[in-house]
Amino acid sequence: MKIWIATGGTGGHVFPALSVADELVRRGHHITISCDGRVREMVANGRPSGAKMSHVWASGVGAKSRLNQIWALFKIGVSAVALSLRFMVARPDRVVAFGGYASVPAVFAAHLWHVPTFLHEQNAAIGRANKFAMRWVKTLMTSFPSVSGIPNSTTRVVYTGLPVRRDFLNAAGAALPSGNKLLITGGSLGAQILDDVVPTAVAAMKNKKIFITHQTRPENVARLQKFYAENKIRANVLSFIHDMAGAIVGSDLVIGRSGASTVVELQTIGRPAIFVPLGINPDQAANAASFAKNGGGFAVEQSKFTTKWLTATLSELFDNPLRLEKMAQKALVPNNAVPLICDEITK
Repeated sequence: MKIWIATGGTGGHVFPALSVADELVRRGHHITISCDGRVREMVANGRPSGAKMSHVWASGVGAKSRLNQIWALFKIGVSAVALSLRFMVARPDRVVAFGGYASVPAVFAAHLWHVPTFLHEQNAAIGRANKFAMRWVKTLMTSFPSVSGIPNSTTRVVYTGLPVRRDFLNAAGAALPSGNKLLITGGSLGAQILDDVVPTAVAAMKNKKIFITHQTRPENVARLQKFYAENKIRANVLSFIHDMAGAIVGSDLVIGRSGASTVVELQTIGRPAIFVPLGINPDQAANAASFAKNGGGFAVEQSKFTTKWLTATLSELFDNPLRLEKMAQKALVPNNAVPLICDEITK
């Protein structure tokens, strides 16, 4: 079967697409992966052997400038025409889109030529690009059991989960290290509040027998190292974590933003978390709420993520390891997303 996988924009869209592509190639299907220039190198390095690549001209439409929005829509329109012509000559048997505006041209072209099309929504609240593309899709696959914002339509909704890399699957259900180990997943400009609140909250704790792995932006590494050292807090501060699955396995608690990939990776391994959703992103708020609903952790609005609150919360959790273990058990969600998605699109 010839299957076209459309992805792009960010790694959060690309990595699930590559995991599915790998399994489909293993099952003997012929795969083409389309993406935009922002992730071309990521796809080229991560695609399975034998999978082809195709470039689409696209970018996000969320820019504040009206002119940039018009330009982004123009690029998507040109790519939609180009793929429509390509599908007329070499039509795939299935199209699978993993969200983002870079996937819209393939969805439109598939609709034009009546190719069965599947759309995957990462977040617990449907994104703008997917909401727009749903008019041309018969099946929507979701990462979370409940997704808000899905427009009333004839689209079939199937809960599959979100594909994660194999190193996370291999670590599923790993026991807590029970070593008072705290992981902070910052590293982006939007995660500055974690750098501001977490160190001062830990410094205010009476029990400082905590070992912290703190991912932050490169320009903040030296400042945080100095703060932790002056306050006699054991910490490893770094700008990038190469083995994120290993870092999560080696932690008793995680604090971070609540992008879909982060949430599902913690669910796959089974780790309690404190999520602070990015205020301007309703998707993250929905993801965090879904995680907290199961009892695996906390979803905290940024305005309420204060030093006083975090000091009290961390003290209570690390003084009660049995509670952390129960939270880890509640956080654990078996991840069978790759086979479920592959079965769905090939049946």
